[in-house]
Amino acid sequence: MQFGIFSVSDITPDPTTGRTPSEAERIEAVVTIARKAEEVGLDVFALGEHHNPPFFSSSPTTTLAFIAAQTERLILSTATTLITTNDPVKIAEDYAMLQHLARGRVDLMMGRGNTGPVYPWFGYDIRESMSLAYEHYALLHRLWRETEVDWEGKHRTPLQNFTVTPRPLDGVPPFVWHGSIRSPEIAEQAAYYGDGFFHNNIFWPIRHTEQMVDLYRHRFEHYGHGSADQAIVGLGGQFFARENSQDAVREFRPYFDVAPVYGHGPSLEDFTRQTPLTVGSPQQVIERYAGMREHVGDYQRQLFLIDHAGLPLKTVLEQLEILGGEIVPALRREFATERPAWVPDAPTHATLLAARTPTEPTLTGGRP
Repeated sequence: MQFGIFSVSDITPDPTTGRTPSEAERIEAVVTIARKAEEVGLDVFALGEHHNPPFFSSSPTTTLAFIAAQTERLILSTATTLITTNDPVKIAEDYAMLQHLARGRVDLMMGRGNTGPVYPWFGYDIRESMSLAYEHYALLHRLWRETEVDWEGKHRTPLQNFTVTPRPLDGVPPFVWHGSIRSPEIAEQAAYYGDGFFHNNIFWPIRHTEQMVDLYRHRFEHYGHGSADQAIVGLGGQFFARENSQDAVREFRPYFDVAPVYGHGPSLEDFTRQTPLTVGSPQQVIERYAGMREHVGDYQRQLFLIDHAGLPLKTVLEQLEILGGEIVPALRREFATERPAWVPDAPTHATLLAARTPTEPTLTGGRP
């Protein structure tokens, strides 16, 4: 079971002081947060992609490469790579390069994003978003596995005898998660390819999460990748913890009330009751997330959003200490209990390389 954090890269005023950090401060802070995540024993750091204010992460590969140079063990991922508006050729090149620089500590999460104006900015029509997601990923999948690609589609110019460089490290493409909150078509896409499905259920009742994960699991089995309980599932989450639950609620409430993603809506109490957001003691967070297995089965990755809504860096680092020191060790023990031996761990570069059959070609150059 992998545990980690993800950032959406928002630049939000601190409602308790009125101060807004600069872009430079937030970029520096996210690097500090990633280093801290490794220090406290987490497995994954993931960074989103946005091309509009109030977010800063327009080039996650640049940031993740910088973090890779300052860490040794942390898996570096994306909280969203925009498969719709990015050229799949550029995705193939950028993430293969990052994979080499990070010595394999890379995977990525494909998503359509939640910002409508980004489509025309990059020459696309939002009404084609699902078609773009299908076609672009089909091409990306081939680019990482074939050394000379002939391709023609609807949304970009044709390719003839095209070879992406660099080739994936050791001939093993980065593992891909397909992220979605509400689209069953994306769960189907993940199942078709045998990739991972990440349900970022931070805004939704658990019943919706159950339905999405169940669809993915059964379609994963339908396509012959393994049994339904062997499908690769990840979940999003949110928490804010202090030793005393009343202190946690009192401290977090002003940030919740004005947060760009859910502020000015339901009350903190209603939101925590209806979604996975948990504000309270470490034990309350442990109990809430240990219960996720009852709804979605044994799963492989749990990521938490903790550096948002204007929370100062000092507070985020304190939350990481609580997460790595108290919450994750307890959850590791809980999730290891009665976990069937046939349920796989989340794929890594090392496990994917080891699983490759001896007769499978190495895609490092030349036609196999």
